[in-house]
Amino acid sequence: MSGREQFIAVQKNGDGDLTAFQTSSGRVLAYEQALQEVNAGAIAGVNIFKGRDGGMYIRGDADGDPSNNLDQLPIFE
Repeated sequence: MSGREQFIAVQKNGDGDLTAFQTSSGRVLAYEQALQEVNAGAIAGVNIFKGRDGGMYIRGDADGDPSNNLDQLPIFE
């Protein structure tokens, strides 16, 4: 691996939307902070896309394995 952090767990709101991420080094990033770090290339295995609503969103890199999608990561408190 490139030495970059990865997301290992997530927080979700009542609607099931991702709101925060825990990294492999133990840091907790709010969604906006995570967007900035992904955009800067600091997080491996994810990318940013522009949604139909014009907002910017984080998603896992497409690799054909649904088990490592961000929605499938463990929940942290």
